[in-house]
Amino acid sequence: MLFNVYPLYDIEPIRAQGSYLWDTKGDRYLDLYGGHAVISVGHTHPKYVRALTEQLNRISFYSNSVRIRQQEELAEKLSLMAGYPDYALFLCNSGAEANENALKLASFHTGRKKVVAFTKSFHGRTAGAVAVTDNPAIVAPINYNDHVSFLPFNDIAAAQAGITDEICTVIIEGIQGVGGIQVATDEFLQALRQKCDETGTILILDGVQCGYGRSGKFFSHQFSGITPDLITMAKGMGNGFPIGGVLISPKFKATYGLLGTTFGGNHLACTAGIAVLDIMQEEGLIENAAQIGDYIMDGVRQIGGYKDLRGRGLMIGIEYDFPVDSLRNSLLFEHRIFTGVAGKNTIRLLPSLALGRVEVDLFLEALSKEVRVIS
Repeated sequence: MLFNVYPLYDIEPIRAQGSYLWDTKGDRYLDLYGGHAVISVGHTHPKYVRALTEQLNRISFYSNSVRIRQQEELAEKLSLMAGYPDYALFLCNSGAEANENALKLASFHTGRKKVVAFTKSFHGRTAGAVAVTDNPAIVAPINYNDHVSFLPFNDIAAAQAGITDEICTVIIEGIQGVGGIQVATDEFLQALRQKCDETGTILILDGVQCGYGRSGKFFSHQFSGITPDLITMAKGMGNGFPIGGVLISPKFKATYGLLGTTFGGNHLACTAGIAVLDIMQEEGLIENAAQIGDYIMDGVRQIGGYKDLRGRGLMIGIEYDFPVDSLRNSLLFEHRIFTGVAGKNTIRLLPSLALGRVEVDLFLEALSKEVRVIS
């Protein structure tokens, strides 16, 4: 028996391809949620499937006590594509684990323990990651401590006052996902970088959801021109295979035993990661995310009826002045379109970066019908 922690729709996908899912009844669904922003290059991409199948037939796992060539290849490809050729890569299994290790690295480096995070943030559900998450519903009593301060998101004055030489690290999402697709302004990120430099504080950019091309750049913070000290990632990194990582500035010195993982960087995970990067590059998916994201937002503007429209690339939030559960359910059950929500009033779109205009038009037609009904 499963421990019942997820509210489930009575839908069981058993097959997928590109931006579509099929259930046990044979019904087809358009996937504009990507399983929480995980599906980056599309479901069952032939190159991705072939790479994993071939690797599985060779070797699927061995520990980090031996050389794993795929780790080195992934690190090289990733750092070059992301624009951080001098950054090192630590591999792990998830976004929460990536953030845990980034926080630990920052504390080792500075010798400090105080952390600044931001309102509506979400960084994961493990001990350190949930402690810097602004959601009392998922923070257990054991996770509360006096080391973390939450400052208002996009408030430069508050950040300048709250970041002192006692702060170990500042951790921020370039675009908040769970928090409602709130985009960190370029000016805010630039102010954080400057203040961290002045106080010797480490700047961590959480790119778990907003990274890996989703925003229309490899990492969303790159719109601002800043360079973080640590960058965390996961979700779209493996297109469904569990993998996470931290890109680490040259200012950090590695020592044996500093960080560790059993499953992180295994042969299959790295093979998935390499395939994702190759497909993204060969098919121009980062550029596609920017173009199709603009196309979606232009279409939503023409439909109207919303309170606010936020996002970059294929990370989009459509906020209404009413609870959106019924709208989401109508899209799902009447039009067979998967979307997400953020809070009570925001529809959240996190589709594959390979999404095309044909699929977008299906969504816009359905959204227009439902908004007219509600209005």
